[in-house]
Amino acid sequence: MTLSSDAGLPLSRYRPVSQLRVAVHEVDRARLPVVDAHIHLGRWLTEDGGWMVEDVPALIGMMDELNLRGMVNLDGRWGRELAENLERYDAAHPGRFATFCHVDWSETATPGFGERLAAQLRRSVAEGAAGLKVWKDVGLRIRDHRGELVMLDDPRLDPLWAAVGEAGVPIALHTADPVAFFQPVDERNERLELLAARPDWNFSGPGFPPFERLMEAMESMVARHPATTVIGVHAGCWPENLRFAGRMLDAYPNFHIDIAARVAELGRQPRAARALMLRHPGRVLFGTDEIPPHPDVYRIHFRFMETDDEAFAHSLDDPPLMGRWTISGLDLPDDVLERVYAGNALRLVPRLA
Repeated sequence: MTLSSDAGLPLSRYRPVSQLRVAVHEVDRARLPVVDAHIHLGRWLTEDGGWMVEDVPALIGMMDELNLRGMVNLDGRWGRELAENLERYDAAHPGRFATFCHVDWSETATPGFGERLAAQLRRSVAEGAAGLKVWKDVGLRIRDHRGELVMLDDPRLDPLWAAVGEAGVPIALHTADPVAFFQPVDERNERLELLAARPDWNFSGPGFPPFERLMEAMESMVARHPATTVIGVHAGCWPENLRFAGRMLDAYPNFHIDIAARVAELGRQPRAARALMLRHPGRVLFGTDEIPPHPDVYRIHFRFMETDDEAFAHSLDDPPLMGRWTISGLDLPDDVLERVYAGNALRLVPRLA
């Protein structure tokens, strides 16, 4: 694709320079202490099995520089992997890290998996896990012994969700993905560049449920387990529709959201995002979803949260694959900022307090 037959410039090389003259307030260090409630520090996502963060003392030095008092590591897994994450982070640096476990979803290939997954969760919490991470493969890829997709509201998973509530730990729940991932990959798809780079993130085919079905399953699960705390990560898993997140927060006291990896979405609707946080200051958590953490990414987030700057970049990527648009800041008041930055995470994950 080219911009014109005369220029002959591929659209992928188009890098327009904004001519806006607007206020710029760089934020090198957060104004108030911060907990990153959604970070990846483990090794299970790496092809070679190596640690995502090789130098933990250097990471802590970066945290101190940025005013990050703690991190929630979502990469605990289970068994030996969980034990090694707990030893490397939580035990070695008390109060700075809290590690969430996963459960082994391969268990769904055999009937009776709900009770087995619940037992595994109880063991992991007894061993030190501070919560449970549930990834988007539930609903998209995990299947039972009949080859059917297992959804979040499958009654066979009720023992697991109940066990989380009984253990008194939260679930960091990621279901679905950006809505555009569920739409045809054509010239009208706002994530076209990203999906061209990651075709495995295209869930628009017949083998996947509609986006709305995944949202229905999440709501049904949250409603059925009021004693279980659920953090709908990525702005409630539907950042393009903050009315959905607002309705969920209004209806279910056990439901929370984080902002991880979604400042691109929230920052293009700053008035709605700010209003949501002002209405539910005790239910929104700060997070980045970084793999591995980068100081300049945090500085973009701090600028987004603390200033009223307009039209600034939401990413270090060039071009920004999460969307070719700019964002504007929320300028949150300190009482709200304190809760979103750290207070809510410290309440849900008291190990960090």
